[in-house]
Amino acid sequence: MTAFFKKETVLCVAAVLAALSVIFVPPDRTYLEYPDYRVLALLFCLMLVVAGLQSIGLFRYLGFRLLRGIRNTFQLNCLLVALPFAASMFITNDVALITFVPFAVMTLTMAGQQKLLVPVVVLQTIGANLGSMLTPVGNPQNLYLYTVFDLSMASFLRDMLPLTLLSLLLLAAAVWFQGRTLLAVQTLEMPKAPDRKKLAAYGILFLVCLTCVLRLLSWPVMLAVLMLAVLLIDRSLFRSVDYFLLLTFVCFFLFIGNMERIPAVASLMRELIDGRELPVSVGLSQVISNVPAAILLSGFTEKVRSLLYGVNIGGLGTLIASLASVISYRIYGGSKEAQKGKYMKTFTVYNVIFLVVLYVAAAALLSPS
Repeated sequence: MTAFFKKETVLCVAAVLAALSVIFVPPDRTYLEYPDYRVLALLFCLMLVVAGLQSIGLFRYLGFRLLRGIRNTFQLNCLLVALPFAASMFITNDVALITFVPFAVMTLTMAGQQKLLVPVVVLQTIGANLGSMLTPVGNPQNLYLYTVFDLSMASFLRDMLPLTLLSLLLLAAAVWFQGRTLLAVQTLEMPKAPDRKKLAAYGILFLVCLTCVLRLLSWPVMLAVLMLAVLLIDRSLFRSVDYFLLLTFVCFFLFIGNMERIPAVASLMRELIDGRELPVSVGLSQVISNVPAAILLSGFTEKVRSLLYGVNIGGLGTLIASLASVISYRIYGGSKEAQKGKYMKTFTVYNVIFLVVLYVAAAALLSPS
């Protein structure tokens, strides 16, 4: 039980909050209206598609292809950090890190550059957390807010592009300061190319998900198509879905729905949050991580742009501010000769610097002109 709580802390907290809220608002038919079924269906389907693309080795294969022509550590570090930054826009930040952090550990070790492991993995983590903020499918909090507030793709991209570009500049500067030395990389065996038929199938299924994101296709149709296709192609993918994340969403939906039905609580929450969406969402993310912070605060404010900025840059800071950061830490910690103390110090320094700069930028973007 203790091990489960440590691994799924956010889910456990969400479940306790949901259970406590039931005491004040007894279950009734309105409970069925709490969950946003479109968000849950999209998350489920996107996790299935990305798991399929991972299963055929697409991302690892692309990473190896891009390694060709790398001659020094600056080029190598740029590639290793750019991969999760760009990939996270489409396959989510956690999947990008699960894919490319082990790739970085292997590549830097074979190049005899173990000293770069800590800064590179830290920058990969920051890159995935910040690259993912550009698109609605980049991370769960974006998908949730995009859907709940009925945003358009154009407005979403327009709002998030300035912070994303600034993040890219900051990452480039951080990589530049790592210096450069010539490489003598051992010859790496190229992975087998992905199965073309499965690649085409998963590509089509990803497009089906995007049509739903763009509201060109209803979520029940998308869900039916994805379920049937995965059953025919590879039903083992159903085991790759993070059902605990989906359950966490359901618990927070229940808690927020009940809180909104208690007038005194709803009024107090709105009063506390109104006009303070950016600092409150950043601060809350540091404690409970940015996904539940987005779900919790969304019920008490209409200022979605401030909330989007807050929960995305709020993924910086503490290790638990973004669950994707925990994934990187676990992967690095399991590598040979891992220096966990050094990692945490480097992680904290970089995250604080990035958080301060981006917070100032976000505040400036939100200030009345």
